[in-house]
Amino acid sequence: SVDCSFSRGVCDWKQDADDDFDWNPADRDRGDGYYMAVPAFVGHKKDMGRLKLLLTDLKPKTSYCLIFSYRLAGERVGKLRVFLANKKTAPVWEQNEGKDERWRTGKIEIFQGAETTNSVTFESERGKGKTGEIAVDNVILISGLCPED
Repeated sequence: SVDCSFSRGVCDWKQDADDDFDWNPADRDRGDGYYMAVPAFVGHKKDMGRLKLLLTDLKPKTSYCLIFSYRLAGERVGKLRVFLANKKTAPVWEQNEGKDERWRTGKIEIFQGAETTNSVTFESERGKGKTGEIAVDNVILISGLCPED
């Protein structure tokens, strides 16, 4: 497995230059490192912020599972979407309206066909809300199919 966490991960993260705002580091409650977040008040409604995870050396014709923690805290905070590079048009995962402030786990299967996925993009879309945040943490890539809960 590959640890792509922000504090001590080995992965290559890039801010998208063509979006409306950047994701920013935020300190974890327990003080052990940080996660990446977009506060609800950044930008205007429907503005986007994209954080891209560059994937190199993934073997073709192999399955991987991307596991991550996320939270949508605050009323009408917006949407969090995940895109794979070779399927740019539609998100492979989408969440809006967090029910509470809790962190939840997201899982995405990445199958390397003839075309390999060379990046995963976390996209935050600003909602109407003024408080809260959209956040991502503990991003891990494991080989094989995603484990059942």
